[in-house]
Amino acid sequence: MKNLLVKKAVTGFLAASMFCTASVSGFAGVATPELMKAAAEEQKVIYSTDFEDQDVSAFDKRGENDTTVLSASTDYATSGEYSLCASGRTESWNGPAFRLDDKCEPGTEYYVNAKVRGKYYSQITCSYQYSDSSGDPHYVNLTNGSSGDWLEFKNLKVSFSDDVKDVFVYFEGGSDDIYIDDFSVVEAPVIPIEEDIPSLKNVYADYFKVGTATTTMELAPKSTKNLILKHCNSLTLGNELKPDAIIDREATIESGDFDNPLVNLSSARTILNFAKANNIPVRGHVLVWHSQTPDWFFKEEFSDDGEWVSKDTMLKRMENYIKNVFAALEEEYPTVDFYAYDVVNEAWTDQGTPRQPGQQGSSGSEQSAWVKVFGDNSFIDYAFEYARKYAPEGTKLFYNDYNEYMTGKMDAIVDMANRLKEKGLIDGIGMQSHLDVRQGNDAFPSIQMYENALKTYTSLGLDVQITELDATIQNNSEASFKAQADYYSDLFDLYVKYADKISAVVFWGTKDDTSWRSTQYPLFFNGDYTAKPCFYSIVDGIEYVDPPVTEPITTTPAPTTPTKPSLEVVKMGDANCDGETDIADVVIAKCYLINPSAYSITEQGIVNADVAGTQGLDVQDTIAIQKLALKIISESELA
Repeated sequence: MKNLLVKKAVTGFLAASMFCTASVSGFAGVATPELMKAAAEEQKVIYSTDFEDQDVSAFDKRGENDTTVLSASTDYATSGEYSLCASGRTESWNGPAFRLDDKCEPGTEYYVNAKVRGKYYSQITCSYQYSDSSGDPHYVNLTNGSSGDWLEFKNLKVSFSDDVKDVFVYFEGGSDDIYIDDFSVVEAPVIPIEEDIPSLKNVYADYFKVGTATTTMELAPKSTKNLILKHCNSLTLGNELKPDAIIDREATIESGDFDNPLVNLSSARTILNFAKANNIPVRGHVLVWHSQTPDWFFKEEFSDDGEWVSKDTMLKRMENYIKNVFAALEEEYPTVDFYAYDVVNEAWTDQGTPRQPGQQGSSGSEQSAWVKVFGDNSFIDYAFEYARKYAPEGTKLFYNDYNEYMTGKMDAIVDMANRLKEKGLIDGIGMQSHLDVRQGNDAFPSIQMYENALKTYTSLGLDVQITELDATIQNNSEASFKAQADYYSDLFDLYVKYADKISAVVFWGTKDDTSWRSTQYPLFFNGDYTAKPCFYSIVDGIEYVDPPVTEPITTTPAPTTPTKPSLEVVKMGDANCDGETDIADVVIAKCYLINPSAYSITEQGIVNADVAGTQGLDVQDTIAIQKLALKIISESELA
């Protein structure tokens, strides 16, 4: 790493800047009322109703077995006299559904807004549903809440790709009446990515792959695709290759051969097609896991009420399941480089013992049906044996876990890895790295604790990959952003230090608002695709090769700036022409770049701000202005 002191100094100033500008379009971080108003003005209303016309025809119940009766009601209303009432519900999944794919466009992001009301003891969930290319349904919970009064669900992001169908947003929970009012679907502002910032995959090209995890819904917006194409050369499917997504229960039951679980890649096709089209290597995730593997997979005849099968039967199922997964991937995606695959995931407790036997994690339990059938963790060796037997040549086989720095778990992983290595069955250890910055000085794990684990795993003679990296903070304050940036900077110093043993660093998500830990701002990009201080903390001061010129997926073009007018610079970096170069100049320049129709800069301000020598105001100029204000560089260095 080069110029680390410079990198850390810039981090502090960037944190201050991003505290003021982190959400220019109001998606994440702090947004001023003016910026929120500007974003709202860009929204196109697709559908909106307050039910005062008593028309509920845009909603329907969720299938033939749903007993819900939909009507306009005067029982409750947030404005006016009427709301939609969903009565007659007998199951928690019953409820009103609104179809999106006959009103919305694929590849576009939308906001769903609604006010909902139920019994004080009932939790109401707003969810999203779509069917994949094979017609199999998939469900995503967007948000939930409980109250005897009105709850406001606001700006719930939804999007879908052009290869899915039957896309709905729906409301469920309990069996009591649900009321909905002031429902709307609006098109979210299209925000291009920052094309002029460094590409992470190129910054670290000499060290390791840089990747991300994504889901079908998350990948749908064009800007998300472009963000991945710019920064990543590794892709992980967040859910779509997990056992519950690909084991085809109906087809297996129809075949009558329960020792040979059939698989279906329909849930994974959207992401795998994207990887194939753009030649992005894929980390497979995951074959054997206690969670997201249905209970019926371990039962006689795949029945929910069946008896648990024997160990011998489960071994047959495991081998054929693993064989069928790799065969399907090879048949449908022969050109995709599955360079690594998580064979077993999260089998050890923090104390270094097997999980408790019991019902599967599909219901949220931490118990393991694998342990229930096998009695211990002996299934791990079999899983790696079968994976080695059927995996494509060149696919590295990994054990993957979280809290991998806890002493008990680390010792168990090391013992397991050494045993598997002696058998020639394992290639690497996946350090998930779900971390918590807190306030920096009390981060968990500490950098020292994390390095101890990293050093331990790299000493095994196996490959190490950072597989699910994110680092949460307590709030979106300037101090938290700076602590996060410093923590990430220290982490990447470690990754470079041990780079000869690390082949990939993969983030668990693309941007904060779609992260599974979204309320704690864990990633490198805000919801509006702008880079956070932690991004700059890992790229500033590092020498790297320029990225090759590629054609991004078509989206709304980034705002252009006028040709530099024939004016002289009055003060370098002084975008607001107040005679000083400070954080205010960074704010106005960044706002102008993201939404020039809402924020203006005078011709003189553009001349003053165009300091990076890129012929026009762009993101590189905002970085240079930040350095000028911090006095890391001088005007003479930019002249």
